[in-house]
Amino acid sequence: MLKIDRRRLSPLFARLLRTWGPQHWWPGETPFEVMVGAVLTQNTAWTNVEKAIANLVARDWLDADRIACLRRRDLAQCLKPSGYFNIKAQRLQAFCRWYRQAGGYPALAALPTAELREALLAVRGVGPETADDMLLYAFDRPVFVVDAYTRRLFSRLGLCSGDEPYEQLRSAVETAMGADVHAFNELHALIVRHAKEVCRVRPCCADCVLAGRCPAAHILPD
Repeated sequence: MLKIDRRRLSPLFARLLRTWGPQHWWPGETPFEVMVGAVLTQNTAWTNVEKAIANLVARDWLDADRIACLRRRDLAQCLKPSGYFNIKAQRLQAFCRWYRQAGGYPALAALPTAELREALLAVRGVGPETADDMLLYAFDRPVFVVDAYTRRLFSRLGLCSGDEPYEQLRSAVETAMGADVHAFNELHALIVRHAKEVCRVRPCCADCVLAGRCPAAHILPD
């Protein structure tokens, strides 16, 4: 079972926070918008999701009832900037229909975290990362989101191998950090920021504030 040492994770968190500052995530006006964004951000950049959400807002379609009742082709056209728009239209409608049947945000927010997570994972097209995005950013639950950026950064720092099962890595971070919603929110956002700016697929180790503690910094190409 993977264990992440809090004595290593806490200084990492602090240094990233000093470097990048608070990230104020998730970029969404309402919990429902956050959930829509979590579905649409699969396999695409957030800038593309913003365009798709702007299309929904412009048509006054950013509503579970409206999305659920739209013609699939009309919704797909609206979501085109986010890529894989036909699949995402199908998934978003499936989510919105489930969301309505479940009683909407008030009913879902009343569920315990484990029960809510299980219910989200049962929705077609909602995997662990998408479910945890919703739990953390829309429902303010102490759940850490594991994504490709987390695996890249943590594996280079020697905190994990990078190929652990999703639940194992999520649990290890949560155990190390404690049940702190704000800390999970900020750490995930900071990891994404750092991985996009510095710890890229081809890393900029010379510009990395973590390079002194990163075993990979000395073996990866410039």
